[in-house]
Amino acid sequence: MRALVCESWRDFNDLELKDFPAPPMRPGAVRIKIEAVGVSFAVQLVVAGKYQRKPPLPFVPGTEVAGTVLEGPLPVGTRVFAALDWGGFAEEVVVDAIHVTPMPDGLPLPPAVAFPISYPTAASALMWRGRVQAGDWVLVHGAAGGVGLAGVEIVKALGGRVIARAGAAKHALLHARGAEAVLDSAMPFRDQVREITGGAGVACVLDTLGGDIFDDSLRCLGDGGTLVTVGYAAGGIPVVPANILLLKNIAVAGLNWGTYLGWSPGDGREKHAARVRALWDQLMAWWKEGKLHPEVHASFPLAQFREAMAEVSGRRAAGRVVLVP
Repeated sequence: MRALVCESWRDFNDLELKDFPAPPMRPGAVRIKIEAVGVSFAVQLVVAGKYQRKPPLPFVPGTEVAGTVLEGPLPVGTRVFAALDWGGFAEEVVVDAIHVTPMPDGLPLPPAVAFPISYPTAASALMWRGRVQAGDWVLVHGAAGGVGLAGVEIVKALGGRVIARAGAAKHALLHARGAEAVLDSAMPFRDQVREITGGAGVACVLDTLGGDIFDDSLRCLGDGGTLVTVGYAAGGIPVVPANILLLKNIAVAGLNWGTYLGWSPGDGREKHAARVRALWDQLMAWWKEGKLHPEVHASFPLAQFREAMAEVSGRRAAGRVVLVP
């Protein structure tokens, strides 16, 4: 099969498109013909050997796919999305059946790549860590990115109110997704958030960026609020000033969706399988109700993987960028 292959730790642009052995079938797994695979910041870390989990070399990167079943316990031809350990930038993949979800009629394959990782990352951050309730104000950074845009929609599905930050070119999309307020990411935001919330602050901050916005984000939290950190797309890993947590009666929580997929030490995928499945089921229910609208910014053939990553790393993407093998 044709695949993007990583033979040594390297820059993403130095990957090679070549023939690679199709993965062998194994018990309890599903073989999928890949129709679309998501492109994300994290892939760059994985192929550079800078991610906390290193696949055995050589390997095919890519962790979120949509496609059709070729072999396994599901009927051949079933349309599915799946979360992978790796192997997505290829024509087919073999993945644990517990991480494969049949798709409802009407959900196109390319947008479905947002459901294995982007939507559940946002949902678990907001629901399990941030404990967002109906009526809560939530500040979402990087709100037009894959996780951020999913977060905006999930807050609305929960009955919350959204303050979304993104570049000016992406504001119309965020208004269309229901954000009550949209702020320019190039501008200061602390005073605006306080004004929008009547001085009370927000119940939760969904932070996909890290970097310089962290301290002001803490100061946007109201009493008992929680900042949930899910990534560092801005590059800098912030340091928490613990005295602020005490004085403001607030919390900082981390959410690593990979823990629930078995990517952390100890491989807890079986332990968390029921909770993961329940969350995917909830996301599918919200999609059927018209509350979630996965957005594809651009689609590229597999050979144009460099152009696809440039859209992501250049922060031009609103929603997800996908490759089509």
